[in-house]
Amino acid sequence: MDRRRFIGSAAAAALLLPFARGRSAMAARGVPLLPAPLNPGDTVALVSPSSPVDDSFNLQLAQEVMEALGFKVKAGAHYADRRGHLAGSDAGRAGDINAAFADREVKAVICVRGGSGAARLLPLLDYDLIRANPKVLLGYSDITALHNAINAQTGLVTFHGPNGSGSWNSFNADQFRRLFFERELMQYRNVADRGDELVQRRNRTVTITGGTAQGELVGGNLAVLTALAGSPYLPDFSGKILFLEDVSEAPYRVDRMLSTLKLMGALDRIAGFIFGECTDCDPGAGYGSLGLGQILDDYIKPLGIPAYRGAMIGHIRQQFIVPVGGRVELDAAAGSFRLLQPVFQQ
Repeated sequence: MDRRRFIGSAAAAALLLPFARGRSAMAARGVPLLPAPLNPGDTVALVSPSSPVDDSFNLQLAQEVMEALGFKVKAGAHYADRRGHLAGSDAGRAGDINAAFADREVKAVICVRGGSGAARLLPLLDYDLIRANPKVLLGYSDITALHNAINAQTGLVTFHGPNGSGSWNSFNADQFRRLFFERELMQYRNVADRGDELVQRRNRTVTITGGTAQGELVGGNLAVLTALAGSPYLPDFSGKILFLEDVSEAPYRVDRMLSTLKLMGALDRIAGFIFGECTDCDPGAGYGSLGLGQILDDYIKPLGIPAYRGAMIGHIRQQFIVPVGGRVELDAAAGSFRLLQPVFQQ
């Protein structure tokens, strides 16, 4: 083998090594690690792993939301910090997460908001500590980095859903109580709301390929997920149900990111596919762009797996709280999925 071919082979092996490690870790674990259950009166921690809030009043609102849900609140030591586009230093933000998992009084870790920067924390998290103290972690958007890293490194089931400073309308609050307090095996089906339309337009689902599939959920924000490619913080996709959402991404960028998932072999290994909302992702005027429907048909339809789009997941006011790592059954023709097993310790 000549020098150029040897270097190329070595580089390819190095790129594949994190995925091999992730797969072996998942195989060794076998079953998901479930968080301890939540109850009214418990203490939850507010942390800021990504960007700071635009207005400090939102920190007060996040605390009031948690209290209205029946919790006592501990704020992370650095949750109100700011450093440019980040909510403080990497060490401070990661330290708050590690401290929350180490604190025996704290029963859940609630992320104040998304934005950007959570991926910077992944090498600084204490995964042995998290594995030894399995707790609820809730957040979405940029928090996708935490969900996937913690799943890949520990197997802990975490929750993709409203951030602390986001909208806690009656739908989201009801989802929270049913899932966390009543421990319901949730059925995730879009709200039927025709409004004054003759046929329903809002919250419609579209079947890409019909059928049913079972598997553990994996995914989150598409841009954040694909940015983890080549790292040890991306879970194995084999036999999983992949769910995705995004915001303010031009269709050509969605195409590029799905191409990344295809080229790395992730799409070829999944058992089912759910696409939530891509908010503000419309093509520009004219015929210079594919639409999202065309892009999903190009990448997902050829897989021949159960798949649909339009689920209430993402940057929308009413959103599902989805257990990352939870085992579900997907019914693509019905545009729904349901939990098959409890997602909390019994």
